[in-house]
This record gives sequence, C-alpha cells and structure tokens, in this order.
Amino acid sequence: MNLGLQGRQAVVTGSTAGIGLAIASALAEEGARVIINGRTEARIAAALDSIRQRTRSADVRGIASDLGDSEGVARFIEQVPEADILVNNLGIFEPKPFLEIPDSDWIRFFAVNVLSGVRLTRHFLPGMLRKNWGRVIFISSESAQQIPAEMIHYGMTKTAQVAIARGLAESVAGTGVTVNSVLPGPTASEGVTAFVQEMGRRKGVSVAEVEKQFFATVRPSSLLKRFASPEEVAAVVAFVAGAQGAIINGAAVRAEGGILRSIL
Repeated sequence: MNLGLQGRQAVVTGSTAGIGLAIASALAEEGARVIINGRTEARIAAALDSIRQRTRSADVRGIASDLGDSEGVARFIEQVPEADILVNNLGIFEPKPFLEIPDSDWIRFFAVNVLSGVRLTRHFLPGMLRKNWGRVIFISSESAQQIPAEMIHYGMTKTAQVAIARGLAESVAGTGVTVNSVLPGPTASEGVTAFVQEMGRRKGVSVAEVEKQFFATVRPSSLLKRFASPEEVAAVVAFVAGAQGAIINGAAVRAEGGILRSIL
C-alpha cells in the first residue's frame, strides 16, 4: 500500500533504537524525509546506517540533542524549523515501587515522556495548520489504560499523552491535521530485550521461557502471548501517519496485542 508520504518531512524522537528506529525506517521506506533523534552522535550514526541498509534510497538525517529539557528542544528546532509528521516517541521507563519514587523521578519522567512532546508539538503545529496537512502522533502505551503497579510514574505519563493528544485533536477539528496516540503493548525493544536476557541469565532459563512466564503472570490478558516486534508497531504508526489515515483522529489506537480487555 502506498501511504502517500513521498516528500513529507517526518520527525521521530528517540529514534536510534527500538520502536522509534523502526518507525523512522518505515516512514523512510514510504518515501518520507526523516529526521531521527538521539542523545549521541555515535547512536545517530549507527541508526542512520541501519535505515540506509534497509532502504538504500532513504532520505534521512539525524540530530543529536537531549529532548528531555527545554534547552535540548530549542537546539533541535533551530535545525528543524518545520515538519509534516511529528512522532513523539521519546520515553523512559523504570520499574520502582510507588513508595520509593521520589519527587525528582516524577518530575524527570514527566519532563522526558510528556513535556518533550508538548514542546515539539507547540513548535511544529502552527506550520502544519498553515499547510492544512499534518500528523502528530504520541507513542503512548497500554500502560496508559492499565497502569502497572510496578511503575506508576511511567503509567501516569502514558495516560497524560493520551489526554494531550485528544485535546489537541479537538483544537484542530475540521483541518487537515490529525492528532492521535498509539498504544503499543510489551515490545521487544532494545531495553526490553536486554532486561529479558538478564532475567533469563539470573534465573538460569531461556529467553523464550522468560517470555512465556511474563505473559502467564504479568500480562495474562494478552491475546498475542508474545512480545510484539518494533516493526509491527511501526506499521501501525506509519498507517496513522499516512494519507489513508486521515479519518483516524483524536484516537487512542491500540496496538497492544489484546492486553486491554475493554471493548471500547
């Protein structure tokens, strides 16, 4: 399917690995001009090489900047004045009992996971409205609706993203700009894969067994019964970003493998 993204400029934050890299690769494959982002030049170089190996004709460049604070966002937008597609993928997570989460962690998680997208959207949205075409996509999580007890501070940020996306969609109603959130489930990203491998090493079991145990005990409602691949999530995001996704607006698009039992 041709998603109609040829010549569109896409910004994907936190895109040197995992879901972000897969989204950047998918958009580049569809003909978009893609700008990836990470905190170091080395990570950017490796990600660019990965995308170009997959799509030889990829029009892609990278900007190293920590978008977790206002200064980093300011440095980034100086180099990228406009975008047709903004994928707010940057995010951090960390299991920690609620009683052990200090104020500084709440503030840090909100700054990275929520305010990075708020600041970038505030910058790019006016240009999208002038052109009467644009896509803003927040990469949230199934944790937005099913808050994990082991990382409530993370779940809070994912819920906030869904609320922001819906409110923004209401604010641009009747235009050619759409704003959505996408809710992946457990995904075999770089961080998750490393965590599963370490867990298997400590328990003396295979990665496959750790995965099986995870879905039996931690996410038993999953219909997929396995970790999604970053590419599977990226395919959903690319469709929402495409011309055919124009009627998807103000939505929390579920790509979580059936973990969420609610039918609405």
